[in-house]
This record gives sequence, C-alpha cells and structure tokens, in this order.
Amino acid sequence: MSKIHSFHIPVMGLGFTVDSPLKVARFGIASVVSIMDDQLLEEMRRLYSKKLGIPYVPIEEKTADVRARRVREYLDFLQTAVTRQVEELKNQAFGKNSEIDTYFSLLPEAHPLHRLYSRMQQASGPEQLALQEELRREIVPGSIDVNIMTKVDKLNYDKDGQALPREFSDALAALRGFAQSEVSGGVVFSAGMNPALYSYLGDFPDFFPDREGKLKKPIILKVSDYRSALIQGKFLAKKGLWVSEFRIESGLNCGGHAFATDGFLAGPILESFKENKETLRQELLGLCQQALQEKNLPSLPENVRPKITYQGGIGTAEENEMLLNTYELDGTGWGSPFLLVPEATSVDSDTLDRLLAAKKSDFYLSRASPLGIPFNNLRNSSGEEQRKARIDRERPGSPCYKKFLSTNTEFTDKPICTASRQYQLLKIKQQQAGEISAAALEEILDKDCLCEGLSAPAILARGETPRRNLKAVTICPGPNLAYFKGTFSLKEMVDHIYGKIQLTLDAERPHVFLKELQLYVQHLKSEIETAVPVNARKFESYVEKFRKNLADGIGYYQELTSLWTAENEVLLAKLKEQVLGLTWELEQV
Repeated sequence: MSKIHSFHIPVMGLGFTVDSPLKVARFGIASVVSIMDDQLLEEMRRLYSKKLGIPYVPIEEKTADVRARRVREYLDFLQTAVTRQVEELKNQAFGKNSEIDTYFSLLPEAHPLHRLYSRMQQASGPEQLALQEELRREIVPGSIDVNIMTKVDKLNYDKDGQALPREFSDALAALRGFAQSEVSGGVVFSAGMNPALYSYLGDFPDFFPDREGKLKKPIILKVSDYRSALIQGKFLAKKGLWVSEFRIESGLNCGGHAFATDGFLAGPILESFKENKETLRQELLGLCQQALQEKNLPSLPENVRPKITYQGGIGTAEENEMLLNTYELDGTGWGSPFLLVPEATSVDSDTLDRLLAAKKSDFYLSRASPLGIPFNNLRNSSGEEQRKARIDRERPGSPCYKKFLSTNTEFTDKPICTASRQYQLLKIKQQQAGEISAAALEEILDKDCLCEGLSAPAILARGETPRRNLKAVTICPGPNLAYFKGTFSLKEMVDHIYGKIQLTLDAERPHVFLKELQLYVQHLKSEIETAVPVNARKFESYVEKFRKNLADGIGYYQELTSLWTAENEVLLAKLKEQVLGLTWELEQV
C-alpha cells in the first residue's frame, strides 16, 4: 500500500468517496470508502460495469450472506480497476502531459521521486530513458481503505423473522466482505469501540502478520484522544491484533458525525500523542507479541510502530506543515475541501451549486442523525428542504427502506429508525396526548434519513436516478468548507496542500486550532442553554470540568504561539488576539 503522499482523503458520507479510488488511487493518493451501504455498493458496481463494458451479475437480496458478498465484489472490482489504471499509466509516454507526468508532478517538490522526475526532464538520450524506467518502477497506487462506523451494527433477521447469528449484523458482515476481498488497503474503525466487531477480526488471517511480519490488511483506528487510543489499542493487542495507524480527528472541527470531547482541544491532544508515542508503541507491541506467540503465529518486527495522523479543519499548507512538524505526525487527512474537487469525489451538480451558494451560517451542527450524535449539516441542502416540506405536508419522517440506523424499540419489538415516518407519527400522537413536550417533538422532527441522503449524490453524479426516485441529498461538510469558494482541479487542491500554490480562502478564516476552540466555546454555551439536568450538581461539575479543559487548552495555545517564528508577524498577532478574545468569551460563560 502506498504512503507516497503525506495526506489522505478520509471517508465522507456514504457516497461522496465511494468511488474516489477510481479517481485518485492511480496517482498514489489514498482514500477511504464507506462499506456500510451494500445497496449503494451494488448499484455503483452495476453503473461502472456498464461504463467500462465489464460483465455484471447482480447479487440479489435473497442471496445468502448478501451484504458481505456485495462488499467483497465491489472492493474486488475497485482493486481490479485501479490495477488496470496503474498498468496503463505506467505504459504511457513521458512529456506529453499524460497521467504519468501528473503522477510525479503532484508530489511535493522535496519528494525524492519529484526530484528524480525533474532530473529526467533535464536529461536526454539513454540517460533520460534509464531515468524514465526507474520512475516507472516506483509507481504504486494509493491504498483503497474502507470505513466501518462501529455504532452502525444492526442485527438482522431471516425471511421468517428469526434473528440471524451475530456475524450477520451490519458491521460484522461488512468486515467479512472486506476481509474476504482482494483489495489492498486497511480498515478504518470510527465512532468508538465495538467489542464484538473487534473480536471478529481474529477470524481472518489477513489481520495478523505473515511470515515476514507484514500485515496484508492493516487496522486503523479513528480516535478523539490518547486515552481512547490506548484503551482500544490494548483491547486489540491482547488478541494479537496490531493497530497500524491512529487517526486523530477533531471533536468538532470535522465533517459528518461530531464526537465532542469534554473540552479537550486538538493541540493538547496531539501533544500527548507526541510525548507518549514510544510508551504507546512499547505497551501495545508487548501485548501483541505475547498474544501472537500464544497463538503460534509469526511475530511483528520489533521496530514496528503505529502511524499517528491528524484530520479535521486543516485549510492551508502552513497549517499542514505546522501539524506535521510540531507534532511529528506521519500524515494528515484533508476531507471537506475535496468535496469541491469533482476529480476526487462524487458530488452532484445541484449539491455543488448549493455548497458554493451557502453562507457561513448555513454550515451548522444539527440534530439530524438518528443515532443521537451531533451531525454537521448544510441548511440549504435538498435533504433539508425535503425534510421541512414533509413536515409542512403533515407527513413528517422518511420511508425507511434500508434500515441501517434502526435502533429504537420504544414502540416496536424490532428496532425502527427515529427518522422514519412510522416513528415520527407515533411521537406526534404522544405530543398530542400531552405525553411529551413540543420541544421534545421538535428534536425528533429534526431527524433525517441519512441512509438515502448520504448515498444519493454518488448515483446522481453518475447521471442516474436513485432507486425509488429518492433524489434529495444530505451533505455533511465540516465547518472549514465555509471558507473555500469555487471548484478546483485535483492538481490545484494537491498543490495547495503542498504549498505550491495558494487557493484564495475567505479572509475571515481563523487558524485551524482557533476555529476548533470557537466551536467548543459555542458548544459549551449551547449545552448550558439547552440542558435540563436531572442532577444539577453533576451537570455543574461537568460544566466546570469542560471550562477548565478549555482554559488549559487556551493556556497551551498561548505558550505555543510564543514559540512560533512566523514569517507573517501580522498573522501571528491576529492569532494571539483571537486567543485573547476567546479567553474573555470563555470567562463570560
């Protein structure tokens, strides 16, 4: 798997990055595909097979182990297609602005292969031909990673209504499909620990080291802080399962679901990983080697170490470099900005226009997720328009076909989704009977169908219509996207990341750390304003702890900025001024 670039494209929604490997992997760029919606994967395999003239045999709903089979077939299709793309790229002639030139021109100027490419351009005759052959041998694709949201793990039933065994739940079946596929990439687990899912990893040899100590399918954990990384890493290590990478994600300055910490900020969190990374490595390696020995399996190399990366709200090359250098990171993730790069992600034209027309206030943290987790949303999306229109027609909620987020058993024996029409009409009856408040009902009506809304753009971007004509799109950009305007080519965005060019961003855009701090201060205010605490003393303790963590974070940033030697003194002065302003604002909470 390639780590030729220092950034990756994280998973976005169900559909926005579902075919990103077909767009960027041949250039050495890693991206992450959600494998939670097997129906979407099957539809994408059908559409691309038609486009590429590949025979397509559908996997019908009645097929045994349908979910795992669909995941496996789609991932095998991606691997085959990317392998073919790379072979075609390798056979292209240099110097004709072809994709083989793009491959090397996208790299940072300091990268050894970029330097070799520059040498080749200056050379001639046999020397140039020899350098070209050397470059061809160095071409490798970006990894095709997959994402499983651990909380999306509904149990399933057979045609007679009998519960299927645990391994047929949504998350375990998706993992089985990935494990049985030929895809070259890792599995990213997000949203916290799922013991059953993590234990199931042990059923597949690709997650253990081979005779050379290499892992065919690495395990990647998306975590919010060091404690979470240590707990989850130890759980897996005791089973002989090594975590190859910890992807630290901002609690609030990210896209999709937002898992807010208790006021712990990105800077101090990254500092804790930097200070403890050797301790983390040694503790996990010791547990893992012992478990592998007990299982009579090959050991890991003694010098192995987990990669540490960060994602969430990065917007400039300066921020990217600051993160890499200050915290000695192995890489960064750039998500939401790539929604504006049609060459990298699948965003339908209508949604793209809505993103470009959106004001900063249109990017907000909503209650749309049926999981009850804060969800980044766009006020002017077609999904929000549809949700409100259904309420106006006194037909709130969504028809529930996919049922991936069906978790509520308040009214039924089998779980149903809180965004479904069935559930919301039952809650309206409760409110009419005086059993719940109008405010409680409003919160329920905010729920939206993410299963359809987050998958629709991938189909629409291919010029097709989603099944049942459900065309409304829910999009989940991070707050950072509000400061990017316009669409960009893949080369423009990658050059921006590496500082070769500078895209024009909104002048009011705060530093990545300051934006997160703003979001946390706002979040604390909202918590206080909307809370109806059962235990007032416990809630006061929570608020005080939150305030203290934010204050400690501010103190850390004040010390950090004093150590920076910024080329732009005006920028550094502005940064310090914003820190002071937020300090005052926190004191007023």
